[in-house]
Amino acid sequence: MRLHGYFRSSAAFRVRIALNLKGLSAEHVFHHLRHNAQNAPEFLHLNPQGLVPAFELDDGTVLTQSLAVIEWLDETFPDPPLRPGNATRRARILAFALAIACDIHPVQNLKVLNRLRSLGQDDSGVEVWAAWVNREGLAACETLARSEAGPFVFGDRPTLADLCLVPQLGNARRFKVDVSADPRLLEAEAAALALPAFARAAPQNQPDFEA
Repeated sequence: MRLHGYFRSSAAFRVRIALNLKGLSAEHVFHHLRHNAQNAPEFLHLNPQGLVPAFELDDGTVLTQSLAVIEWLDETFPDPPLRPGNATRRARILAFALAIACDIHPVQNLKVLNRLRSLGQDDSGVEVWAAWVNREGLAACETLARSEAGPFVFGDRPTLADLCLVPQLGNARRFKVDVSADPRLLEAEAAALALPAFARAAPQNQPDFEA
């Protein structure tokens, strides 16, 4: 298996965590998004969207979209399950993950921010936009998580919700969002980062890391 990613990509971060939790190894291939490597012809052959991650299986199949990759990993290597419980419980975990992966992350990622710049928005305005997206979205996630027992988002073990939350909190801090307003999310983050699977997957622990 081969994971194409970038140290700062929160979507690739999610997949790295999933691989670690399941005790799986993959070759990591890094593409420098700020150098536009994701739009090189050879990468677009893997993923026509020009986004990371792209996940190559041993038979040559390429999977795209982090949650689809994680679902494949969860179905193929079911222990530990990343959406445990009954149908209602699994739906709640997925809904939390989608609140981040579909409603927060895409509208503050590099592609969108560069588009704002191309439309005449200066760097200050772009950062204000990204911070607002994170602040509004995380506030909703804080409310969703408050009704759940900890220390993780959904109980005493990490789930897909935590795989999405931890990278997004990192994004929020990059955009200078005050996350102290989200104590329940911070509790889940602390529990997750105490696990080697999360710590090893962190951006600063990747070979392509740039401070």
